Amino acid sequence: MRRNRWKENFASLLIRDVTTWVLMEAARQCREWQTLGLELRIAVNLSVYNLYDTGFPEHVLKIVDEMGSSSASLRLEITETAIMSGPSNALEILNRLSVQGVRISIDDFGTGYSSLSYLKQLPVDELKIDKSFVAGMVVDNNDSVIVRSTIDLAHNIGLKVVAEGVEDEQTYQLLSGLHCDAAQGFYMSRP
Repeated sequence: MRRNRWKENFASLLIRDVTTWVLMEAARQCREWQTLGLELRIAVNLSVYNLYDTGFPEHVLKIVDEMGSSSASLRLEITETAIMSGPSNALEILNRLSVQGVRISIDDFGTGYSSLSYLKQLPVDELKIDKSFVAGMVVDNNDSVIVRSTIDLAHNIGLKVVAEGVEDEQTYQLLSGLHCDAAQGFYMSRP
């Protein structure tokens, strides 16, 4: 038990350092694009460990401010599973970030166990539908129904929707017909 606690503490510290470095690089890149006249947003994935750190929101804003970019240029992505398995103060941390203009996405939506009552409390403005549903929607009616329902649900509560794992034109066209807001995948561009 003691060894597991040590591993968890080490992982938490390592994640904090990696997240800080990624946020600094993201803010630097945003600033560079802004000086070129490009208004692009950048997304950074978070870990559940970031939701344990009550000072994280201030840390994020300090980095963004020091790098001279706007908090609206930053989108933080956290998986549905991480939010649900995270600490009780996750909602407070996400709310504090959202109030400061940082955009928040739920990544890999549909793979976790979130309840709709919890979803409506979260200060998110975007859902990213997991590729496991998107990739199968051309051949599997159940996947197609799940994707359509998720898009409708998200739009009805004022959220944007991104489909992950779009690999072909047929999937892209289906998503376009469902009024999905954005898509990611090899069909548009390789990473």
